[in-house]
Amino acid sequence: MKNIILAAAVALFIGMVGTPVWIRIVRRLGYGQMIREEGPSAHHGKRGTPTMGGAVFIVGSLAGYAAAHIFTQTPPTVSGALVLLLMTGLGLVGFVDDYIKVFKQRSLGLRSGAKMIGIILVGVVFAIGALNFPNGYDVTPASDRLSFLRDFGPSIGPYLFVLWALLLIAAVSNGVNLTDGLDGLAAGPAAMVLAAYVIIGNWQLRNSCFNDGLAPNCYSVRDPLDLAVVAAAVLGGVFGFLWWNAPPAKVFMGDTGSLALGGVLVGLAILTRTQFLLAILAGLIVMITLSVMIQVSVFRVTFKLKGTGKRVFKMAPLQHHFELSGWAETTIVVRFWLMSALFVAVGVGLFYLEWMPKG
Repeated sequence: MKNIILAAAVALFIGMVGTPVWIRIVRRLGYGQMIREEGPSAHHGKRGTPTMGGAVFIVGSLAGYAAAHIFTQTPPTVSGALVLLLMTGLGLVGFVDDYIKVFKQRSLGLRSGAKMIGIILVGVVFAIGALNFPNGYDVTPASDRLSFLRDFGPSIGPYLFVLWALLLIAAVSNGVNLTDGLDGLAAGPAAMVLAAYVIIGNWQLRNSCFNDGLAPNCYSVRDPLDLAVVAAAVLGGVFGFLWWNAPPAKVFMGDTGSLALGGVLVGLAILTRTQFLLAILAGLIVMITLSVMIQVSVFRVTFKLKGTGKRVFKMAPLQHHFELSGWAETTIVVRFWLMSALFVAVGVGLFYLEWMPKG
């Protein structure tokens, strides 16, 4: 528990203090956010807002994790290192994307193909590492089975697992990126999911199959406590960032932050053996991603059939539909936060109910 508190506290401090410093640096360099011309007109006033703020909570998370292990004199684990590697690697891909945007003063950064190559390279390293490094019980950070509340079904083999992990990584990281369209909209729900993983990691530790007294329905997760420490460190960093990102935002996380957050969420889901549970915990992100998929699919199909594309929403992602419907930005953010809290509550409730001894 000390590790969790220390990691969150250090990361929170760095996020609170470091973000305004980062804002001043970015302003001095003239690295302001570019806004898409086809986006809602209300967003044009946000042009020039300092961006790449995700770099601060990435650094804060790494520092918080390191400080927790140094102060408690406990060694870091492979599981924790892998999730942080995934977060940092995707954050670097996003940083390059953001830098191109602000350097060339355009709303598009890396080409989609180049960005996907970067995501794949980082994801492959994570997935391969997750299937190696067994502990004394011959348990690796991840298993080559699918999981919901724990592993289920037969092994899918290492090759299919790597492809499955890449699909999850690409889907979740891009989902967070799509959600990051209003001030605080991505950071708030991400923080709630991270808080859920602090609870899940603690619960898995207390009911681990590697404890002296085996609990009923125990969990075969390699390093549950350290995964909770990682979740707490990132949670603290995001809290510190959110203080400055709350409407009206003084800084944006950019692709640097959104890709990194997607990486840490999916990394925690894979290593805690809760892959499909993440779809519930991050239900708001899933809903926003589906709105884009529906919009694009319907438009393309109707365009081919009728020569005129039909739109389901006034604009996608979903938050922009409500903006164009007359909702205030803060109203959308708060209501979406409430929806996210409900998704997280349902997810954590299912996790707990599954564990309860039957009978």
